[in-house]
Amino acid sequence: MNNSLLKAHQISKSTEFGKVLSKVSFEIKPREHVVVAGETGSGKSTLLRIIAGLEQPDSGTVILNDEPVRGPADNLVPGHPHIAYLSQHFELPKFLRVEQVLEYARAVSETNRQRIISVCKIRHLLARKTDQLSGGEKQRIAIARLLLTHPQVLLLDEPYSHLDAGLKATLKEVVEQIGAKLGVTCVLVSHHPEDTLPWADRVLVLRKGVIVQRGTPQEVYHQPKNEYVAQLFGEYNLIDGSLARLLGKSNLKGKFVRPEQLNLVEKKTGKWIVTGIEYFGSYCLVSAQYKALQVKVFSLKAGWKAGESAELTLSKSRLL
Repeated sequence: MNNSLLKAHQISKSTEFGKVLSKVSFEIKPREHVVVAGETGSGKSTLLRIIAGLEQPDSGTVILNDEPVRGPADNLVPGHPHIAYLSQHFELPKFLRVEQVLEYARAVSETNRQRIISVCKIRHLLARKTDQLSGGEKQRIAIARLLLTHPQVLLLDEPYSHLDAGLKATLKEVVEQIGAKLGVTCVLVSHHPEDTLPWADRVLVLRKGVIVQRGTPQEVYHQPKNEYVAQLFGEYNLIDGSLARLLGKSNLKGKFVRPEQLNLVEKKTGKWIVTGIEYFGSYCLVSAQYKALQVKVFSLKAGWKAGESAELTLSKSRLL
C-alpha cells in the first residue's frame, strides 16, 4: 500500500534561457520534513511553484491524495486549495490589524485558529497593524495566514534568508511545530545546512534542474555523491591517494571527509604546518599543509597559531 501524500512525476520546465527542471520525480509522505537544496538557479523555487499549482510545467504531473494538481493553464484561479506556498517576496495587506488579516483568511474552527496563533507565536501581535511589525513577525503572520486556509502541505521558499539569529531561532521553533501540532506536511527550500539538516527527514539536492542526490541528512552530509553536494552542506576535504596513505586508510581515496572527522594535534616534530585559523567561538577551523596536501580541521583548541607544527589523524568518532 502506497502511503504517499504528494507525488511529483517527471516534472520538466524550460524558459527562453534554457531548461529549468528536467524529469524531476519524488514522493512525500504525510508529515514528512523534506528539504530541497541546491545553489541559486538550480530550479528550487520553480519546483515549489509547480507543486503549488502556481506555475505550469511543460510536462509531468503533481498528484495530491491521488488527485492531480492543475497548473494555471487548467485553473481559473491559480493554486491548489490544500497546498500553501510562501514566497521569499510575500507581502501582507497594509494598514490592517493582524487579527483582521487572519480573519479574512480563516477556513478553520475557532479552536484550530487559536492553535495556529499559539504555534506561530503571534498572540501578542494581534492588535498591531501590519506596518508595525518586524520582518520576522511579518513572516510568522504570513505563515499563520496560510495555515488558516487549512492546507495539507506548506511550501516555504528560503524562509530564514533575511532573519537575524534570534528571529531565525523563533521561526525554526514555529516550523518544527507546524507538523507536530498541526499535522501539516512541510517542504522547505534553504541554502544553509544549519537551517535544514537538524530539521529534515529527507533532502533532495537539485543541480541545474536535476535531482543529483536524495537521502537522509546524514547521507547527504557524510556520503555526498560529488563535490557539488559536499560543498552545499559545509566544509569538506576530498581525500586523494597521498593523503589516504598518510592517514593509513587507503580505502578513503576519493571520499569526502568533514573537518570534524580529522584531528590535528600540536607536535614539534609534526609534518603538518598550520596555515590559517578561523575562530567561531566554540571551535576553530584550522587549515594545515604538508607538501602539496592541504586539509581543514575543526579544533576545540583556541590557541592555534600560523606556522605551528602538528600531526594529523582520523577522529576515532568519525562516521565513515
